[in-house]
Amino acid sequence: MINKQVLFTKRPIGIPEDSIWKHVESEVRDLQDNEILIQNHYISLDPAMRGWMNDARSYIEPVQLGEVMRAGTVGEIIKSNNKDYKVGQFVSGWGGVQQYSISTGDNYNKIYPGDMPLTRFLGYLGMPGMTAYFGILQEGKIKEGDIVLVSAAAGAVGSLVGQIAKIKGCRVIGIAGGKEKCKFLVDELGFDDAIDYKNEEIYTSLKDKCPNGIDVYFDNVGGEILDAVLTKINRNARIVICGAISQYNNKTKVMGPSNYMSLLVNRASMKGMVVFDYKENYMKALTDIATWFKEGKLKDNETVFEGIENFHEVFLKLFTGDKSGKLILKIN
Repeated sequence: MINKQVLFTKRPIGIPEDSIWKHVESEVRDLQDNEILIQNHYISLDPAMRGWMNDARSYIEPVQLGEVMRAGTVGEIIKSNNKDYKVGQFVSGWGGVQQYSISTGDNYNKIYPGDMPLTRFLGYLGMPGMTAYFGILQEGKIKEGDIVLVSAAAGAVGSLVGQIAKIKGCRVIGIAGGKEKCKFLVDELGFDDAIDYKNEEIYTSLKDKCPNGIDVYFDNVGGEILDAVLTKINRNARIVICGAISQYNNKTKVMGPSNYMSLLVNRASMKGMVVFDYKENYMKALTDIATWFKEGKLKDNETVFEGIENFHEVFLKLFTGDKSGKLILKIN
């Protein structure tokens, strides 16, 4: 059995070029005791992957040169020497950018899709869903009537953050790039308003669309937008730092907020979050999110492309904005 793999071979500077990866084919080895063989069906593409390429101190070890590129996956067990895993079961885990993965099962979770698409376990029932849930509820500490602003609001995490905030009775404004995405936020996901950062001046739009200030800001982009938002926060505002995608491919120093004194003036807080810190409570989040789906309070938002050979091209869509919601690669 031949396994197509994408190996990480060189650390990028700026936007990753195709040359930092190597596409290889290798024979799948025989299973040892307690191991399972998974056929990966879908690969999760996430902005965090860019950070994992840097040889720098972070919340997780960087991907090592020569290794299969790290990525979340969902797939099916096709061979098993492990009594806890049966052939035909579906699992999610860190299978990497490859067709087949071998594991003892330690880094996998059994999933039971039923009539749900497998892709949902990379989105709202996967890492983005857990990030949105704990980020806006536990760290954002939202309450009914709060004014909530979300950047990258049409993305995998942001679109769910906004919908959860609406469920909890908040007024929600999303920041996204392009008229179509902004229209989608309001017309399809139920946001109260949207700011098109590509075609609107951010300071003016914040003044117009957040006239009563901002109680909670869920930040996925950093940079200039974060700096602008700091000028509009209310007393005791909470800023949740989930990501800074505008800065990930910088070749120069990361842009920090010059308006940080607003945190002092408004007795506000700004805190970073990493989804792995909440793993003990994942089941609670999964139950709530699944219930909201069944009740029609949440909507899917994903973009799926095909072909492991197209990994680089699809990966770059994380930074060009040429997608909506969760970005997923289907392995042929």
